[in-house]
Amino acid sequence: MAESNVKKLATTLIDAVTDKDPLVQEQLCNSLCYLGESKAEETLNACDEYLRQHEKLAYPYRVIILKAMEMIVKNNIDELDRSTAKIVIILASNEMTKSKELILDWQQAASSVLVAVGKRFINKVMEEVLTKFQPGILPHYFVMQTFANLSITNVFGMVPFLNSILSTMLPMLNLARQDQMKSIFCFALQHFSDSILEYLANLDQAPDPTVRKDTFSTEIFSAYDVLFNHWLQSREAKLRLAVVEALGPMSHLLPNEKLEEQLPKLIPGIIALYRKHAETFYVSKSLGQILEASVNMGSRTLEVQVDMLLAALHPQICAPVDSLNPLVIKNHNEVLRCFTILACSFPDRLLAFLLPKLENNNERIRVGTLHIMRQVINSASAQMEIKKPFILSAMKFPLLDTNNKVKRAVVQAISAMAHHGYLEQPGGEMMIEYILRQCALPLEPVPKKQFPETEDFLASDSVRTISINTLYLISTTVDRMNDVLWPYLLEFLIPVQFTNALTPLCKSLMHLAMKRQEEGENSFLIQYDSNVNLPSPFALTTRLLIVSSHPYLGEGRGAASLRLLNVLHLNIHPLLGQRWKKTIPPLVNYLEEHNEETLSQKEWEEKLLMFLRDTLIVVSDNTWICQLSLEMCKQLNCYNGTPLEKNFLYKCIGTTLGATSNKEIVKKHLQELLETARYQEEVEREGLSCAFGICAINHLDDTLIKLEDFVKSDIFRKSVGIFNIFKDRSDTEVDKVKSTLILCYGQVAMHAPQELVLARIESHILRNVFQYFNTKVLGIKVETKDETLKLCLIRSICMISQAICKSVPSSPFVFSQKAELVAQMMEFIRAEPMDFLKTAIRKRAMIACTYLSTLEPPLEDLDKAELVHSCLHSVLALPSDAGITSSCQQILYFDTMTALMDLLTSLLLRNLTPRGLQNMFEHLTPWIKSPKGHERERALGLSAYLLRYFLEHLNVIAIVPFHNLGLLVGIFSPRCADSLPSLRHDALDCVYSLLYIQLFYEGFAQDYQDEVAEKLLSLKDSLSDPNVTVLFHTCYSIAQIIGKRLPPDQFISLLLTTFEGLKDPDLNCARAATVIINCLLKERGAVLLEKVPEIVGLIHGKLCEVKDEHVAKAIQQSVYLLASQHRAAVVASLLASPLPFDSHTCSLWRALATEPTLTSQVLELLLDKMNKDVPFTENKSFLLSSTYDRVATVIPLAATCALYEIMSAPESGAAVLGLYPELFVTLLLRVSCTVGVQLPRNLQAKERKGASSRLAPRNLEPCSCAVETLQAMLFRGGSGEVITYVGLDGGWELMKTSEGHEEGVTLLARAMAKHSGPKLPLIVKTLIPVLSSVYEIQRITTTAYFAELLSSNVVNDLILLESLLENTMGRQKDVCTHVRRLVLRGLANIATGSPDKVRKHGSQLLTAMINGLDDKDDPHNLMALEAMLGLSRLLDLVEEWDVRSILLHITIRIRPFFDNERDEFRSSSINLFGHLNKFCHGNCEDVFFEQIINGLVSLLLHLQDLKPPVVSACKFALRMCGPNMGCEELTALFEKQLHDGRGLHFGEFMNDTSKYLMQNFPDTLGRLINTNLFYFKSCWEDIRAAAPMFIGFLVLHADKVACEQVDLKQLISALQLLLKDPAPTVRIKAAETLGCLVKFA
Repeated sequence: MAESNVKKLATTLIDAVTDKDPLVQEQLCNSLCYLGESKAEETLNACDEYLRQHEKLAYPYRVIILKAMEMIVKNNIDELDRSTAKIVIILASNEMTKSKELILDWQQAASSVLVAVGKRFINKVMEEVLTKFQPGILPHYFVMQTFANLSITNVFGMVPFLNSILSTMLPMLNLARQDQMKSIFCFALQHFSDSILEYLANLDQAPDPTVRKDTFSTEIFSAYDVLFNHWLQSREAKLRLAVVEALGPMSHLLPNEKLEEQLPKLIPGIIALYRKHAETFYVSKSLGQILEASVNMGSRTLEVQVDMLLAALHPQICAPVDSLNPLVIKNHNEVLRCFTILACSFPDRLLAFLLPKLENNNERIRVGTLHIMRQVINSASAQMEIKKPFILSAMKFPLLDTNNKVKRAVVQAISAMAHHGYLEQPGGEMMIEYILRQCALPLEPVPKKQFPETEDFLASDSVRTISINTLYLISTTVDRMNDVLWPYLLEFLIPVQFTNALTPLCKSLMHLAMKRQEEGENSFLIQYDSNVNLPSPFALTTRLLIVSSHPYLGEGRGAASLRLLNVLHLNIHPLLGQRWKKTIPPLVNYLEEHNEETLSQKEWEEKLLMFLRDTLIVVSDNTWICQLSLEMCKQLNCYNGTPLEKNFLYKCIGTTLGATSNKEIVKKHLQELLETARYQEEVEREGLSCAFGICAINHLDDTLIKLEDFVKSDIFRKSVGIFNIFKDRSDTEVDKVKSTLILCYGQVAMHAPQELVLARIESHILRNVFQYFNTKVLGIKVETKDETLKLCLIRSICMISQAICKSVPSSPFVFSQKAELVAQMMEFIRAEPMDFLKTAIRKRAMIACTYLSTLEPPLEDLDKAELVHSCLHSVLALPSDAGITSSCQQILYFDTMTALMDLLTSLLLRNLTPRGLQNMFEHLTPWIKSPKGHERERALGLSAYLLRYFLEHLNVIAIVPFHNLGLLVGIFSPRCADSLPSLRHDALDCVYSLLYIQLFYEGFAQDYQDEVAEKLLSLKDSLSDPNVTVLFHTCYSIAQIIGKRLPPDQFISLLLTTFEGLKDPDLNCARAATVIINCLLKERGAVLLEKVPEIVGLIHGKLCEVKDEHVAKAIQQSVYLLASQHRAAVVASLLASPLPFDSHTCSLWRALATEPTLTSQVLELLLDKMNKDVPFTENKSFLLSSTYDRVATVIPLAATCALYEIMSAPESGAAVLGLYPELFVTLLLRVSCTVGVQLPRNLQAKERKGASSRLAPRNLEPCSCAVETLQAMLFRGGSGEVITYVGLDGGWELMKTSEGHEEGVTLLARAMAKHSGPKLPLIVKTLIPVLSSVYEIQRITTTAYFAELLSSNVVNDLILLESLLENTMGRQKDVCTHVRRLVLRGLANIATGSPDKVRKHGSQLLTAMINGLDDKDDPHNLMALEAMLGLSRLLDLVEEWDVRSILLHITIRIRPFFDNERDEFRSSSINLFGHLNKFCHGNCEDVFFEQIINGLVSLLLHLQDLKPPVVSACKFALRMCGPNMGCEELTALFEKQLHDGRGLHFGEFMNDTSKYLMQNFPDTLGRLINTNLFYFKSCWEDIRAAAPMFIGFLVLHADKVACEQVDLKQLISALQLLLKDPAPTVRIKAAETLGCLVKFA
């Protein structure tokens, strides 16, 4: 029986291999292999029988079976018996040779089976295959391939057969006519030779150690003769390559004398193939093997071939190497191996060939030769030892090559030389210098490439990188290089051309220096006398300090330079060691804590200058300091290409000169600095001026004298002359010199000692500054146009002013030239273009004025006014974008605005009085009222800033009136509604500040907070509201606050100023002025009109004509007055207005909401209109139609719109609260009655037109209109959270549709219960009568509302539960299915809202649910769904005995829903099944266990359901079932794996589940499998796939006794059908399961 089962399973799997899906085929193959793991022989026999019986099976499917057989054999080779092996061998042999034509996949698969069997049964395999290998008859192609592969996989087993095979094969060589056969003979000979060589190399392990090379030499030579003399001449390239591959290993087996004899022909013959083949790897490999064989036997004729070999091999190395092509790389390595062989035997001949090649200028020749040289230096070091001088001499030509590929090859060769002692020879320094030059190559950005780097693309950055690595490698790992590199490498620190190499150079030097330190002080100290080319200690100090100023350049050279400086301290000065150990590490740590973005350059330079000053103090040697300053000056020209570093060098020079006491040296160096400076460069001007400034700290007079002397010197005069005025405008050398000198004076003033500088400000410094700036020709002042000169003058003035400010506290100073300087700054400001920000002159000049304004004497009023006017015009009048096109210009703009603010506050601080404030705003007011938005924005920003500044710095000594408060408030308050929202906050801030200024002038303390004034801040958010109504309501509130805090004497002033605001060019501000006026003016009575309709019509007409909004507001106020006495008439008149209401009608409705009492009366009138009229009429859609359309009636529709308008007004809140229940119920029912209701046809036409701009933007669609009105009512009734809550889930939109109306009402009820609970009792009381409404939709709406209320505990708190429950249960017999369903939902909701009451009403609730389950008038099972959901919620709360009586009934009733096509039915029924598990103990236990087993397969398979809620329900149900199954393992598994949110590996889980099921319930196997078979026809692909997998796991873990329950025939038949499933995943699982059925075998 076992035999037949295995056969049947195997046959079933094999039958399915014709599947078209590759993954299914793969699984079928794997299943066969799995079957074979247990029953290898039977499976192999089944495969054999199938293939024999199905001769016509297409070869692709035979291949699958053969591959499975190969895997079975490989995995079970040790257990395979001889008889089965023989069957497999015969089958594979026949399959391999069945077709005379080559069918590679098929025959290769059969050959692989033979090779797999041959690992153990080599004799059997050979016995069979040799029958296909008969003398005189050409064998099958794959017979030879099988021999070849066997010779590799089983060397010891195969070599004994080779003599016989070779003897039979040799005569066949001449019979081969086709290239394919020749190629396979070559392939076989190659592998035979490799096998023999391996056998001979391992004779100690071989079965026959007497085997010798001679055993095969004769046959191999005979084969060689055919291959070389005949087949190698073929035109077919593949055959030639096959021959070449064979000749390589065959050459080792040729007799020595024959090889010697053949070399003169063999080597040229092989070399000739280089010209014929693009793929030369096999040629090179074979040639290397032949050369190796020749050298091993000591060939004499090889020497004759050397020149030819070199000439042939050299181009192979010179050819470009494609790194993406593995064969090209392999060929390159093989050719280098050939050169190694030749170098070891013929070194002189090799070098004589190679060294002249280095002189060749061809890139490829030179690179290839260098690669060979590197190989030879590394691999033939002994032979090259005496050749080192010649090699070094020959390298001078490549060193001059600029090609990047050559450079890289040179660097690699030098690296090899360093390891083998070449660089210690004369000429080695030249190689080291070359490495450093490559390290100093610039870092070039490498373009992004789509492909990896090849030899054809090599950036200089790559050369630099490899050079840096080489330098570090030879300096740290090659000990013999230490004496060569130290201290020689120090020579490269100073030259500028090696700047880019500084980081690696410093690292290498530091490593070398530390090695020297370990050897001792004498070894470390540099003997400068014997090393004249080394830089001095001063040069080293200067260089390393300067390059550290920009520490992150050059890959972090700052840290590297400082570390090297620290290590070299003994060679710099003997006193510096201890000090530098304390000062340098913190500097390095500071760099490591920052990066290029976070480092403050100014702060870092100050740290370095502090380090320099500290060093000079420690040394305290005037001679040493002078020498250092001399070296610094010498190095200045080295940094012409790096101006920032040169700038820092100037600062270092100033610091060093300041530390010396030798005044002559100071004067000499200052003179040199002035003579050699490059004045055209801004950075250098800055640096030179800083040097003078820093030097002036200790040498003020000498510095000033030197500046004056320079001006008088011939050098300066050569640049100054009358004719310079008439030169080309681009020639600005003179101005640049003057600019620098002016800047020098500023820096001198800034840095000079405070006690000395004041006396020299006007007499020395300013006199010369003015002299350089003002040019006179023939006594006439010539205005300079040089921007640099202007900026330098301004900066110098700023620094001079700052110097005076710092000195004034200690000594009073009156700056007599202040007015003149301010006037000059104003000239600069006026000269700037007004169309864009071009330069920083405007900003700098205002900064200078700011500094000057703080000095004595104060400016005259006229001068101050002119200054303020000019500066404001210069900045505020700029265009809106100010010509900004870059981030730099953006920064300049903000800096300019900041400079203006600082100047104005500085001036204001000098006169911090109401008068001073008014003077400032006299200049600002025109800009505040400008028609241009950007000008207003700038002016208001300035105003807010000035008022805050005034408020913060105000110090009231005596109570005085703030006489211009009204004037200023009148300017700013209308601006709170500016059309630019960004201005409104600034305007409000201005009003806020003014009110507090008034309070302080009234005597309140500085820290006093006024409750009224503080309310202004809370209005800021409202000012940003896009709704104009909110904006002007906020303005109204602002006016109220102003009115409360405005002194009586300021009221007229405020009104007059605000009236002026009505002419404001900004319409928003004009409207705001109206609002403020209306708020401040109290009403003095209302005019009554006799005829209300006429008045209403007149008002409406006037509103249509008026364009100014504040007038319209006034008219609307009149309507309010009219309605307060004639409300019914006004309401009737307004309701008669045509629909939709235009904007003016809407505004009139809103005006009625001004006063709560009136509003309440109007609302009651409108509710009465809505309730008395029918909500819709039913009309035929067209004359002959049988259906009726619902059409809205006009009066309720108009009343709805009116309600919306009234309740949209904030003032209606109190009235809405008073009528909250009536409004809510009426509008809710209005919503329900208008779902699907159409507009009257005349209104539909108006809706379609919608062309009039006077029409309100609201939608007139009845239901939308009702919903919006309900929202307005809720909002105005304080239930804004309800609106938000409902809106978050889309409840308002749902409420408008027939399909979503219930859910929308449910959301509304939930929101009301949550946020408006106290309002519910009256609402419920008002709604209860509606349950009996004649309108079905109203009953549905009310029931849905009540049902949701029952889910909230608020009904319990409000004592509404019993009333709601009674009235809801009363609708169980309603004719409407929707109502009955909602009743069930409401009853179930008690479990959530009042769980403690469920037990009391348990039997009634369960009865209602059972009735719902059994409801016959429910074709779509919606009642059943609601009942299942309700039962799931109620079961935990009812009495247990109430449930037990209906437990089985419910279980049976819900079971069909497990596989319902709708996911909500599946999830709810499965979830309920889980809850029922809680009641199955006691008498129900056995009965319910059967129900669990019946449903278990469904629950497990639906874990693969596409719907997450179903999966979640299955997990819950299984967790509940676990304890009732009496299996601890299953319970633990379900508890651990089946939690929501946890990922589930379904396969592993089902495996474990099946294992525990079979361990504990083996008798259920049959039932479980039969249930799974039902799901083979499931409509869900994932479940169809899961079912066979479940069966597979069950069978896998079942014992033999349990397996007897299974109808194997039925199961296999079902799986066979499943193998034809359209889904590949299902077929894969079916195939996998079939493999598992080996258990039945």
